[in-house]
Amino acid sequence: MFRSRAKEDAKTDAASEQAESRPLRDPQAPKGRPTPKRSEAEALRKAVAKPATSRKEAAQRAKKARREALDKQRQALLTGDERHLPARDRGPVRRYARDFVDSGWHVAEFFLPIAVLILVMSMIPATTSIALLLWMFVILGIVLDSILMTRRLKKRLKERFPDESLRGSSAYALMRTLQMRRMRLPKPQIKRGEQPR
Repeated sequence: MFRSRAKEDAKTDAASEQAESRPLRDPQAPKGRPTPKRSEAEALRKAVAKPATSRKEAAQRAKKARREALDKQRQALLTGDERHLPARDRGPVRRYARDFVDSGWHVAEFFLPIAVLILVMSMIPATTSIALLLWMFVILGIVLDSILMTRRLKKRLKERFPDESLRGSSAYALMRTLQMRRMRLPKPQIKRGEQPR
């Protein structure tokens, strides 16, 4: 009878000593970390949202997520933020190709205004032959400029990114030269005459 009480007393003493030696923690907090701030908990709760209860609700959530992703992508196209750019514009090779094109003047970027001028000139009977001649020079200028630009770009890309895949970078740069500078997306990040980054 006395022995069992002594054993129980020894057990409770040992348990109380262990409890005192452990640091106190919030009973609501998971083991090993402090209670999160209210703002963090709310953000986590929003991130881990309840599953959709109906098809309509799931479609609304998907539509909202798609809209948010497109807004981020549109903003990235204006600012040049790499994280949210479309897949075709991402990566250091594509960024260098964009900067290479944006750093210089190209005949192809003036194609649209010249084409309108040629169209107007071809409607006037006295300037039709001049319009055809101008058309030939513009096409020849675009072809020559494109060939020279792609050669220089490929050479620089091979020097700068020897281990990267350069596939499609020349076509990407050519498509960019066809757009007028202020209409290009992603927006140019360097001025004309600057060295590509």
